[in-house]
Amino acid sequence: MTTLHFFCGKAGAGKSTVAARLAQADRLVLLSEDVWLSRLYGDELKTFDDYIRLSGKLKSVIGPLTVDLLNAGQSVVLDFQANTRAGRAWFSALLAQTQAEHVLHFLETPDPVCLQRIAKRNIERPEGSHALTEAEFVHISSYFEAPQATEGFNVRVEQDEHDPGELPPTHPGMGS
Repeated sequence: MTTLHFFCGKAGAGKSTVAARLAQADRLVLLSEDVWLSRLYGDELKTFDDYIRLSGKLKSVIGPLTVDLLNAGQSVVLDFQANTRAGRAWFSALLAQTQAEHVLHFLETPDPVCLQRIAKRNIERPEGSHALTEAEFVHISSYFEAPQATEGFNVRVEQDEHDPGELPPTHPGMGS
């Protein structure tokens, strides 16, 4: 069955990693918000407000593309944030234009693990990633809303695959 896969979890929870693994394992189309934003708007993307503005522009293009792919029978892994009720409403609007099934993958990763992964990502800087400070993580996390049953999504809680040794007694400073 044609399926739209999308993700909910705090920064550093592992959403993009799970998305990439799923797309590769099942040979699905992967559309990554971070990669598209970086390639299209790299120099313009400096602040959280820039992200909000540019993400809206990107969604106006990726949304119809996703609907077309789903209606053509192609399952899609959409690595765009579904971290708030309002953010998830966009996915509902896309699904309303298709007969596709959906899975909302929910990653419940402890904050210290998220912060450790962010620190590592800040050093490695994979394509589409942006440096994030601990203060920015806290600010962005203040908007986070876990999915609720009343929203009507098929939620799959993903077990965090972090190594128990990955969770430090206290998280390291975020640095640069």
